[in-house]
Amino acid sequence: MLNVAQASGVVRKTITPSDVHVNRPLTNISLAMMQSASMFVSDRIFPRVPVMKQSDLYIVYPHGDWNRDEMKKRAPSTETAGGGYNIEMQPYYCPVWGVHRDVDDQLRANADEPINVDREATMWVTQKGLIRREVEFAAKYFTPGAWTNYVQGVGTGTPGAGEFLQWNDAASEPVKDIKRWRDQFLLRNGVPANVLLLGHETYTALTENDAIIDRIKYGQTPGAPAMVNRQALAALFEIDRIEVMSAIVNTAPEGVPHSNAFIGTSKGALLVHAAPTPGLMTPSAGYSFVWAGYAGAGEYGQRVSSFRMDPIRSDRFELELAFTHEKVADDLGLFIEDAIA
Repeated sequence: MLNVAQASGVVRKTITPSDVHVNRPLTNISLAMMQSASMFVSDRIFPRVPVMKQSDLYIVYPHGDWNRDEMKKRAPSTETAGGGYNIEMQPYYCPVWGVHRDVDDQLRANADEPINVDREATMWVTQKGLIRREVEFAAKYFTPGAWTNYVQGVGTGTPGAGEFLQWNDAASEPVKDIKRWRDQFLLRNGVPANVLLLGHETYTALTENDAIIDRIKYGQTPGAPAMVNRQALAALFEIDRIEVMSAIVNTAPEGVPHSNAFIGTSKGALLVHAAPTPGLMTPSAGYSFVWAGYAGAGEYGQRVSSFRMDPIRSDRFELELAFTHEKVADDLGLFIEDAIA
């Protein structure tokens, strides 16, 4: 039974299949928006792992056991040298997040095409879901202190150990910096850094960096302006892929003027190894677990439900997300703090 309190008392209404259901067409609309929302990166950096249980264990393979030289010469009638590797079991848990929007009967009656009202409500809750996923991503991966390995930009003087000249400085050398860190990354881990995630302001500063512009303009048509974009930067840095965190969030409460901020550290950067696809014995700095086993959930762990709210004469459109972002290999990340002033 569904109990709904009203001013005049309590209304009891029997739930029927038409009252509450996971709306597959609206879930598909939500999925389409997730795939096309280019400013949000939380589903593009690390592999997405659909899981059938809300919580469970996953296996971590310490990479040091795989890079040790343990083969020895074998004398006649003797055994070969033995060896092995350890495994670690780590837990994950996918909490369920939710938000809803109510479409009032009066609004629906005034709408020229009611289906658009449903679609707009779905778009609204989906936007909230995108923001939540991005905020969780930034808190887990894209903030100072998230990774053991980090370097820090300085604006004056000679950079010391673990420091570099900030990239908005005219004398900075971002290409040399990235290539040096990439070499150190490979030596430390035995796998290459293949993704560079940039804060929005960091990306803008790199596109205006004189050392980068000078390198790019000589490889382009004479007389044409130097086009610094993500593809050009990736080629210069010899990195497979560059992503930029450009999504914003309004940090002001409802009823007061908006106060927008970039999600994550807009003046930072993150160099990681991210597996193209998830798999056993496949190294990756992080994974995104989505609870696909949640009844009616899509491949991002999302469910859009619609049901009638008779006491307020409205239809409710509700989005739930069941996911978690997990850092599974701390060594496979390098955070670049204060990349610009």
